Amino acid sequence: MTKKPSSKSPRKQRKRIYKSPLHTRKRLLRCQLDEFLREDHGLRSLVVKKGDLVRIMRGQFRDTEGKVVKVDYRNVRVYVESGTTTKADGKEVQIPLHPSNLKITQLELDDERKKLIESKAVKIAESE
Repeated sequence: MTKKPSSKSPRKQRKRIYKSPLHTRKRLLRCQLDEFLREDHGLRSLVVKKGDLVRIMRGQFRDTEGKVVKVDYRNVRVYVESGTTTKADGKEVQIPLHPSNLKITQLELDDERKKLIESKAVKIAESE
């Protein structure tokens, strides 16, 4: 299988993301795992999910932790409980964060996600 050539142009890189279908945007929603989770599961990153506990690594909310409230596949953004600001009329609004600025510290594990983690760990072990 040959790899598709990709452009170095930022304009075309952005266009590729904006035009991509939702099932490929899911791959862009990957967050790196905390060091302890890396050791436990043998993975570097996972797709962020509602209910995960994350630490914000960059921006005005740096070094704060909170639960993921919403994951926006269309805009490739994550909403965290602690990432809120107050509007002029007094409303609390959540600020969208890019997943590359987050680190997962605790996973929301259900049966489906456990199977996914196990299968990925097996693939990594086989490749080494």
